[in-house]
Parts: sequence; structure tokens; C-alpha cells
Amino acid sequence: MENRTKITSDEVLSILKDYRNSSNKDLEKTMDFLNEDFEKTKDLIIKLTNHLDSTKDSYNKLYEEYKKRNYGSI
Repeated sequence: MENRTKITSDEVLSILKDYRNSSNKDLEKTMDFLNEDFEKTKDLIIKLTNHLDSTKDSYNKLYEEYKKRNYGSI
């Protein structure tokens, strides 16, 4: 994941473990990091879902044609 917030994964984990004693600046950087991660993950899931739907539709179209050719109209 691209890190625009200039925070390392280790820093994020450290802040998450001890967030009650972390500065507001650290909390803000971590929240920005997590928000970016959430949005990117959500976008990937949407793209993968669309790809999966398209793959399924293509397979079904070819399978129907295959059945017609090999078993006649069913």
C-alpha cells in the first residue's frame, strides 16, 4: 500500500497498542493511514467483485454455447 501519511507500519502498530498515551498528532497520522487503507481496500474489493461477475458471465455464456453444440437445445 502506498503510504501518503509518512508513517511506518511499525509506528501504526505501536500507536494502536498504546493509543491512550499517544499524542493527537500520532492519532491523526494513524487515522489518516487507516482511512487510506480502508478506501483502497474497499476500491479493490469493488474492482475484484466486478471482475468476478464478468468472469462468471463470460463462463456461463460459453458454457451455454458448449451445451447447445454437444447436447442440442436443452
